[in-house]
Amino acid sequence: MTHPTDTLEHWVDGKPWTGESTRTAPVFDPALGVPRRTVRMSTAADVDAAVKAAAAALPGWRDSSIATRHRFLLNFRELLNARKDALAEILTAEHGKVLADAAGEIARGLEVVEFALSMPHLLKGEFSQNASTGVDVYSVREPVGVVGIISPFNFPAMVPLWFFPIAIAAGNTVVLKPSEKDPSAANWLAEVAADAGLPAGVLNVVHGDKEAVDALLTHPEVGAISFVGSTPIAEYVYRTASANGKRVQALGGAKNHMLVLPDADLDLAADAAVNAGFGSAGERCMAVSVVLATESVADDLVARIAERMKDLRTGDGRRGCDMGPLITREHRDKVAGYLDTAVADAAKLVVDGRESSFDGDPNGFWLGPTLIDRVPVSSAVYRDEIFGPVLSVVRVEGFEQAVELINASPYGNGTAIFTNDGGAARRFQRQVNVGMIGVNVPIPVPVAYHSFGGWKASLFGDAKAYGPTGFAFFTQEKAITSRWLDPSHGGIDLGFPRNS
Repeated sequence: MTHPTDTLEHWVDGKPWTGESTRTAPVFDPALGVPRRTVRMSTAADVDAAVKAAAAALPGWRDSSIATRHRFLLNFRELLNARKDALAEILTAEHGKVLADAAGEIARGLEVVEFALSMPHLLKGEFSQNASTGVDVYSVREPVGVVGIISPFNFPAMVPLWFFPIAIAAGNTVVLKPSEKDPSAANWLAEVAADAGLPAGVLNVVHGDKEAVDALLTHPEVGAISFVGSTPIAEYVYRTASANGKRVQALGGAKNHMLVLPDADLDLAADAAVNAGFGSAGERCMAVSVVLATESVADDLVARIAERMKDLRTGDGRRGCDMGPLITREHRDKVAGYLDTAVADAAKLVVDGRESSFDGDPNGFWLGPTLIDRVPVSSAVYRDEIFGPVLSVVRVEGFEQAVELINASPYGNGTAIFTNDGGAARRFQRQVNVGMIGVNVPIPVPVAYHSFGGWKASLFGDAKAYGPTGFAFFTQEKAITSRWLDPSHGGIDLGFPRNS
């Protein structure tokens, strides 16, 4: 194993910052299986210093004009778009996703930056003139203050871009804690923001693990927390931060189903299952991990999916492959273990990803696309969020049984239906208890001017990510009741109502 000497430091007050910690962790290139650099792991005191920098920058940024903030967002959008190829290379090197997936991630993040440019309209309050005689009532939206953002490894650019452009547009300052597994994108984004004219201290980045997370969740000067990650951690973040008086949006895990009815276009459904199941190596909370296939078309559908999987090339994302490695060796081994579980539970292993050939270094964290048919709903393969390139097929008798299975899941992130029956699609979208639904669309991630988030154990807190809800989360409403006396006023008025 190599021992890289390059250490990624925190980004605080507009520049790289070491802090007091001497603890570091390796950052791997998952396609090579070796560390490419190390990252500085913060102490609670380091997090406190970053929060203090954000708090010091808050008055000036909060009181800056809408025009100033809007100008920054315009500059940031242009620089991010101009330099996006460099960011894609970072994502591929540290996460492992292929360059095409990395480019798609950045494009979705750019959408949110572009949406944040609508902030002059979305930050407007309301006004009621003459609510009572000579009395006006109006509301304004003001920033929450210092906000903490805790982002996951699977989208190291997109998820931070879901949150900090909106938080900053609304006048807040930010402390971002990215995943320690692929942290470089966060620093890169902070540096681009500085180049775009963002004042020092408005966007800070601290690296670390649970110690850093807990320091943000409990810090008295942090007013809000945005989080994306697994459901157990999302619940922990929600409960801890809420108990410490913070508003919280904590987006958790998923087990997304895709129902294929007998009248569906099976070629379209098979393409969608492959794309949604194996894109980004299945390491995304909106991946389709379960295909609910009605019995009359199940054999045909499974055969079409398996046929398409033959042409997928798994390997180094810099070599034009279709799918890259998993994020760590430990995660690869955990995902591969579910294949043994499937066999033990009498499921049929149609395509075994462990037997794939890989276009990459033999030390990479490889697991090929995997297809499992006849998965029993009692199996952990069905119940657990595997977070890897494993597509399960559960056979159902029809529409009603499928909806029952979807609604019985503890998760409620996303689901999809493939059908040519408009009535069935409409009934489906009304009956399933999930937050995001696709009709002949496999990954129903909303565009930036709608909001992203699930139901049940997929979301803790009331606020979804980005969209109008994002601006509501990062602002607090203040209502003002105002009366200006007419210059001709005279005498005493104790404020009692008059019967006239």
